[in-house]
Amino acid sequence: MHWLGEAVWLKGERMSDWEQNNNRQSDFLTEKIKVKPVNKRKLIRRTLITAAMAVIFGLIACVTFLVLEPVISNWLYPEEEPQFVTFPEDQEEMSPEDMLAENLPEESAVPAQEGDEAVKLGEAQIQDILSHIKLDLNDYKDIQAALTAYAGNLKKYMVTVTAVTSNRDWFDDIQESRNQCSGLILENNGIELLILTNYSTIKDAERLSLVFYDGAQVEAQLKQHDSATNLAVVSVDLSDLPFDMEENPPIATLGSSNSQSLPGTPVIAMGSPMGISGSVGYGMVTASGSQLSLTDRNYNILLTDIVGSRNASGVLFNLKGQVIGVITDKNTYSGMDNMICAYGITELKKIIENMSNEIKKPYLGIIGVDVPAEANREQGVPYGAYVKEIEFDSPAMRAGIQRGDVITALNGRSITTFYSYSNSLMQFEAGSTVELKVMRRVRSEYKEMDFSVVLGEAKDVN
Repeated sequence: MHWLGEAVWLKGERMSDWEQNNNRQSDFLTEKIKVKPVNKRKLIRRTLITAAMAVIFGLIACVTFLVLEPVISNWLYPEEEPQFVTFPEDQEEMSPEDMLAENLPEESAVPAQEGDEAVKLGEAQIQDILSHIKLDLNDYKDIQAALTAYAGNLKKYMVTVTAVTSNRDWFDDIQESRNQCSGLILENNGIELLILTNYSTIKDAERLSLVFYDGAQVEAQLKQHDSATNLAVVSVDLSDLPFDMEENPPIATLGSSNSQSLPGTPVIAMGSPMGISGSVGYGMVTASGSQLSLTDRNYNILLTDIVGSRNASGVLFNLKGQVIGVITDKNTYSGMDNMICAYGITELKKIIENMSNEIKKPYLGIIGVDVPAEANREQGVPYGAYVKEIEFDSPAMRAGIQRGDVITALNGRSITTFYSYSNSLMQFEAGSTVELKVMRRVRSEYKEMDFSVVLGEAKDVN
């Protein structure tokens, strides 16, 4: 047993030596990893650089998207271009000599039965027949009922325009103010419905609201305005209209106001002739021919016997359903302040057309008149647009045109009246170059001169 115990002791001693050798080997393989200290400044700088690069790349991506998105959208979903709006140009007013010849009394012819000769009635016979026609109270009621029904049918062409503006009171509360005027449905250009209205009422509006004859209400946008006539064209997207109106919107017909026989024509004032939306006035044109002379254009003023408001707006319809005038407060007839006056529609057509197509109104800077037949006959003044005044620093003044000149041609188109000059001028846009032929009095005779003029843009007069 003694040797067994000694063996165990030796084994234990050998085990201890082995462990020590193993520990020495393990100490030889053990590495101590030293942690590198963090450079906070460098870390912050790298973080800022990364963030800045992210912002820069984000901005580049946004700009690229904004630039390319319309191009891609138009390529994938091409937008329709609005149709060009045009209104038929009226024929020039006939000369007094031609008008007199046309208005000479003629015998009326009443067609007879086939094979018989026509029976001709003289003026005395016609008056005798009319004198036997008696109208009673029922006839008057029928006439009034017919006019009321006719006016009710015209309401579909009119809209109520509400201009909404916001301001703050003393207590910093937001207050909305609303101004109203009437509007006329002009045209459908395939994308928008165009409405003619008063500019002064809507020029400061933050938003525009339109109410149609059937009660439909939509938002509108100002398209263009003309400060000289205080008129504006606003537009409504067709997609915003009720379905039945989108498919077939009511469009008013613009008539003519250049007839010498216009006085005595029955008219109906629609819109806000009494200063109240939806009001109506019945009467007739009592006078025409008075002109409002403005730069590059003269406007015929129609006077009616309809008593209205100083804040009247709207249009005049004749009994054919045509618009012959746009109500204005620029009354050139003294002593008749409360009578409804209107611009003749003939002189407005080209301006309305340009506003509808967003064409800038050209500006030459001439105030003029027609050449009277007496001046042509007695003094030899050639027919054309007679220059009464020239605005200071206008394109006409810079080109060398003078008072007393007579414009006889514009870009090859013959000019015989100031109306034809105005309409020819309105065919061009601001910035265009036009060629004028002018007759200038030199001593005792007129000599032809040529001028090249760059048209300016009409001034916005508030």
